[in-house]
This record gives sequence, structure tokens and C-alpha cells, in this order.
Amino acid sequence: MQPADRNIGRWQLAAFLAPALLIYALFSALPLVDTLRQGFFSSDDAGRQTFAGLANFRTVLFDADWSMAFWNAMRNNLLFFAIHMLLQNPIGLLLATLFSLKGLRGARTYRTLIFLPTLLSVVIIGFIWQLILSPLWGVGERLLGTVGAAGLFQPWLGQEGTALATLALISVWQYIGIPTMLIYAALLAVPEEIVEAAHVEGAGALRIFWDIKLPLIYPTLGLVTILTFVANFNAFDLIYSVKGALAGPNYASDILGTLFYRTFFGYQAQVGNANMGAAVATLMFLVILLGVGAYFVGVQRRLSRYAL
Repeated sequence: MQPADRNIGRWQLAAFLAPALLIYALFSALPLVDTLRQGFFSSDDAGRQTFAGLANFRTVLFDADWSMAFWNAMRNNLLFFAIHMLLQNPIGLLLATLFSLKGLRGARTYRTLIFLPTLLSVVIIGFIWQLILSPLWGVGERLLGTVGAAGLFQPWLGQEGTALATLALISVWQYIGIPTMLIYAALLAVPEEIVEAAHVEGAGALRIFWDIKLPLIYPTLGLVTILTFVANFNAFDLIYSVKGALAGPNYASDILGTLFYRTFFGYQAQVGNANMGAAVATLMFLVILLGVGAYFVGVQRRLSRYAL
């Protein structure tokens, strides 16, 4: 390729990338940078900004009036993520494995039905499950009664010990289609020659899965894990639509997203504070950044060495 052609190719690439980069910078990168900046300032009653250094972060992490709410939200967020990791991704792996089997009748219908809740609005999902689980007019107790388990029904969304876990299970039900489809696509990409050679060697279906298919889809499983982590620590809409900004009962379902909302915008008796809200958002960003960094350092390197 001549140098002139090379230059034309670079200009064409820049022209195609420029609109996307501009939109990303205006609506994502610049707001993120400005949010990080606001966390280092404080405002007086007149709205004048003064540099506060790390004072806002010390307040959120160590002040008695703020730290309890922050660490409660952090613990709840970790539990929210753990439930997704222990249920959503293993079940997604199981479903994807079943869908990849040859000759499975109705596989397309099953895939559509499992992925369909992902396409629905979170507000609709939250409202529907509130109706189902309501102890006054919900059908949850009646459904359990059909299998002789009506006595197990409890107002799970209204109890401190079960509200967060119930919301996490609703989230798992709604979004399980995403890991299922990602893992299913990875399983379809496994070379058929390797599987057939294992069959010739006398390996059974279970051994082929554990010794051949599973190691080959490790990168996809890692991707699903990191996507689950980022999504869960950015979660907000389901908790807000079902339990409101107070994330009740008694903040039992409060996570970092709802804490940020109350801090930044204010709610009921709590007055909004943009600088303190920016500090909470910055801490959320750092948690996600550390989690992603730990994944790439501790997991991705091992996967790369394994592939080599």
C-alpha cells in the first residue's frame, strides 16, 4: 500500500469514528469527568463552589451520619451481586448447554421465552411482581397452594430479611437470558471436529462438556462474570420501581444506586447535595474499577496463559 493510500485510509477511519467518539465524549466521558470533579468541592448556601479535597469522601466513609448508610448499601450490593453469580450465571450455563444439544425440540421457542423478559421495561417487571407477591391481592399464595405449599408464602418484599434477596431473584429471572445467549453462542463456536474426535475416542457427553467445551468457553464465562459485576453495582431501576428511593423496609434493600439517588437529588426529609452525591458516585466508580481491574489481573491473565 502506498503512503498516500495509507493516509486516505486513516482519514476515512477517523471520519467514521468521529461521530461515535463525539457522542460518547458529550454524553458519557465529559459527564463522568465532571462528576468526579464535583466530588472534590463543596457548596455554600449561595451556591459558591470551594475546593474541599477529600473531605466529602471522608464524610461518606467515616462520618457517623453517613458511613452507616454507605456501608449498609455496600453490603447489600455485594449480596445482590453474589445471588446473581450463584444463580443467574450457573443456570444460564445449564440452559445454554441444553439449547446447544442437537435434536432438542422447541429450542427456538424456549430461547425466545427465556430472553423475552430481558426486553421488557424494568418498571413493568417490578409492578407485575409486586402484584404477584402482594399478600393482599397477589396470586403468589394461590399459586403455591396449587402444589400444597401455601403455608410457605410470606410477604417477602415487606420483610427486612427477605426483601433484597427477593428483588435479586426477580432480577435473575428477568436477565437470565443475557448470560444464556452469550454462553450459547460460545458453545456453538466450539469446533465440531474436536467434539467428534472425542466421540470417536469413546468420551461421553458429560466428559466432553467438562474436559472440552467448558475450558473453551472460559473467556465467555469471564466476560459474563464481569458484565454481571458491572451491571449489579450500577443497579438502581428495579429497586427504585419496587421499593422507592428509601429502598425499604428500613433500608434493607438499599444499594449504592439508591443511596446515590437520595444523596444527589434528595428525597422527602433528606436534602439533595450534588457534591456529596458526586462523592458517592465516585466511590461507586472506584468499586467497579477495582473489580474490573482485579478481574483482568487475576483472571484474564490466567485465561490467556491457559489459551497459550
